[in-house]
Parts: sequence; C-alpha cells; structure tokens
Amino acid sequence: MITRKGLPGGQYKPLADEDIIKIHKTSLRIFSEVGIQVNFPEALELFKQAGANVDDAAKIARFDPDLVTKLIESAPSVVRLYGRADNGELDCEIGGSNVYMGTGGTALNVQDPGSTDARRSKLEDIVNMARLVDALDNIHFYMLNVFPNELPVENVDVNRFGAALNNTRKHIMGGVYTVEGVRSVIRMAEIIAGSSEKLKKRPFISMVACNISPFKLDQSYGQLAMEVAKHGIPVVVPAEPLCGATAPITLAGNLVVLNVDTLIGVMLTQLVNPGTPVLYGSVASITDMRDMKYLSGAVEMGLLNAAAAQMARFYNLPLYSTAGMSDAKTNDTQAGYESALTGLMVALAGGNFIHDAAGFIEFCMTASYDKLVIDNEIIGMVMRAVEGIQVNDETLAFDVLKKAGPGGHFVSNRHTRKFMRTELYQPQLSDRNNRQDWERDGAKSARARATEIVGEILAKPEIPILSSEIRTEIRKEIPGLQEGIM
Repeated sequence: MITRKGLPGGQYKPLADEDIIKIHKTSLRIFSEVGIQVNFPEALELFKQAGANVDDAAKIARFDPDLVTKLIESAPSVVRLYGRADNGELDCEIGGSNVYMGTGGTALNVQDPGSTDARRSKLEDIVNMARLVDALDNIHFYMLNVFPNELPVENVDVNRFGAALNNTRKHIMGGVYTVEGVRSVIRMAEIIAGSSEKLKKRPFISMVACNISPFKLDQSYGQLAMEVAKHGIPVVVPAEPLCGATAPITLAGNLVVLNVDTLIGVMLTQLVNPGTPVLYGSVASITDMRDMKYLSGAVEMGLLNAAAAQMARFYNLPLYSTAGMSDAKTNDTQAGYESALTGLMVALAGGNFIHDAAGFIEFCMTASYDKLVIDNEIIGMVMRAVEGIQVNDETLAFDVLKKAGPGGHFVSNRHTRKFMRTELYQPQLSDRNNRQDWERDGAKSARARATEIVGEILAKPEIPILSSEIRTEIRKEIPGLQEGIM
C-alpha cells in the first residue's frame, strides 16, 4: 500500500489575496492600539526589553508593526518533526503547503471498540491508541489524544509521553501541564536520543502550550511555552477563538483574533530563544448559539482552518491546524460526513500539521478506537485528493491509446499494470464487493469492520519500541512513571 504524506496542498483558497492583507493590517492595529494582556511577569519583562510599550499596572503590552515583523521573521519557515525510522519515512517536514494528518488531544473520554457509550480515559488507552496509530499507515503522527484521568496532574506529562514513546515510532506531540513535567519529558527523550544535542538535531517529540482568546497570555501557558522554547524543542502556540464567544461572530473577525493570539506566542518563543522551531497554531471554530458550546464538526471550522493555512503561508510560518472531527456521539453518518468534509477542506488548503483528524467525536471530548480506523481510510482518500491528477506524456498515454485504437480495451495492458496501484487509491476499510459477497461475509457495516481491525491490531503481542537498557535507564532517572509503562 502507498502512504501519501507531505504532498503539497494549497489548491483551495477561501481568502483572496486582498483579504489576507486586510486581516494582517487589522492584526497590526490590534497589536499597537489594543495590546496583549501578559499575566506572566517574566514574559512581560521580555516584551518590554524588546521594545514593546508596556503598561505595568494593566499588564498590557503594545507592539509597533516593525517589532511584530522582526520577531516573526526570526522564526524558522520549516520545522521538521522526526519519527524514529532510520530511513526518514516517518518524518514530517512542516512548512509551505506540505500536508500531514494525524490524531489530536486531549479527550477526557474514550469509546471502546464496537461501543456507542463513552467512559473516562486511562493511561492504558494511550498505550493502545499509540499501538493503533503505529499500525495505521495513513495517520502520519501521534498527537497524545487522551488524558489519563487516574493520575495526579504532576505525573501526567511523563506517563503520557512515556506510554507513546514506547509504543509508536511516529512523531509524538502533546500538550503539557507542568514545568517539571516538561523537563522530565525532555530528559526522557534525551536518554532515548543519546544526548540533548542529538535530540535537538532530530526532535521526535514536540509540545503544545495554548494561548487564551482574545488577546491574553496567561501565566501557566506562558511559562510552559517559555520552558519548551528554552530547550529548543518544537513548540506550538495555538489559539482557539470561537465565533460568538471568544471572538466576533463573523469568520473574518475570528481570523483576526486567531492571528494575533498565535503570533504573540510565536513572538514570545523567539524572544526566549531566537530560532526556536515554532508552529503557527489554529484550533478556531464556532459556538452553538443555542447553548454556547464548542462545535468541532461545523463547516465553518473547516473554513477558518483553511484560511489559517493561507495566513501562515503569508507569514512564512509552519502551521498547526485542525480538521476531521465530529460532533456526533458515535460512528454514524454524521461522524463520516463532518470528518471528511473539514479534513478535505483544510488539506486542500495546504494545512501542514492537521491534528484532530483521526479518532475524535462528541465535540472533541471522546476519542474513539473505531474512528481511528475509519479516519485512517478518510485520510487516505483525502491525501489522494491532495495529490491531484498528474499530467505528463506517460499518464496522457497517447501511445497506449493509439495502440488500442477505437473499441480497444486496457485491462491487460502493461501501462495498466504499471499504474493501477499508484494511480488509484486502494481502500483498507471500504467495502467494494457486490451484494452477494458482502452478505456472504456477514453483511458488516464499515463501523463493524473497523471494530474488527482494531481487535486484530491490539491482539498482536505488545512489543516495546524502546530497548530494555533504555527503559531501565528511564525508570531510574525519571520520577512518576507508572508500573509497566517502561
């Protein structure tokens, strides 16, 4: 099977060029006239030293356009997120219009294979989800997607990353909760890499520290972002403005909030450590105006994140974006069309690191085992759409057409054999049998087939990714790890 990843998107553009400029100019006015509330004193002092106009009493920092531009330009335009395959096949080169899709985080609930219910997620689910992601070819990275509810918060970071590092070779990204947790996770990764220098050269972990919309940098996430940046580990500083709640009801107004909120995070990382690998981050969506809840499967969420891809390219920054989720409570028709539609929109727009694209239902509150398999299929089809149609002398096939002539066929042609596996997407879950064969095989729905695939993957022996020597060293040095994780 062919795995399509890192293909160039950008065919879909919900914003005209003049729209991008308008959003940019309005954002600069926000920076200079409104400012950002910075509730972490160390961050506020950095902005002041860099030349921002700081109101200490109100904790507001205002920035002139030249300072904004200068700080943004010091961030790298491409961030390579490494996997742990010697040939580089699991690496993700985030930047430009390259497209990668994977899981997201962090749900508090899990839907077991074959179930329509939800339960509280546990550390064991991270182990199992990592094993699934490792086996599903179209899921390009593993973003830690559930929260281990049974653990105290001070032990969450090391156990989430530890469980993933020992069960998948794909790149691992995760939100972080404590400064000590950040330090322990980075030390764990350094042990695996062989040294801090080797980890910085080939970072196979990355971290997320969110900002608060609108225009607010709080102490907790500001401190976490600065800690990650100090170590030179790739970091995402996403914003999650919601139309009608933490952003104007209009999509254009939301994009202004999104742009300002994630750029202030980019600017902070560059002041802490110039050149820090940082991703422009969007988790923008809308609210249900009936009861003000967050919506993850809305078409407007696809529009916002597709537009974010254009804004990130305008600033020459790599993008962390959102798509592929559903507000459905189980893996029904709604889950399929919502996930496929937004995933296709953002991928065709050239979203670089599209998280939440595998496994999420119920407003991102629940991670579904079955949906990981279903979304693996959706992502494969989406990436085939991103690939587009290759037009050259060989694919135009004039000589083949001339030889076949009027009324000819191409079934046994060498040209057909050469391209049949690369030109056409080969489904792993979809049923393409006739009715008689489908009935003979049990008349199973896509969801039932997905449940079977989950069972087959998890029934295989659990083989640790890390060597026993490395696991022993990590257990000795890193506190808080649960029994059996390493």
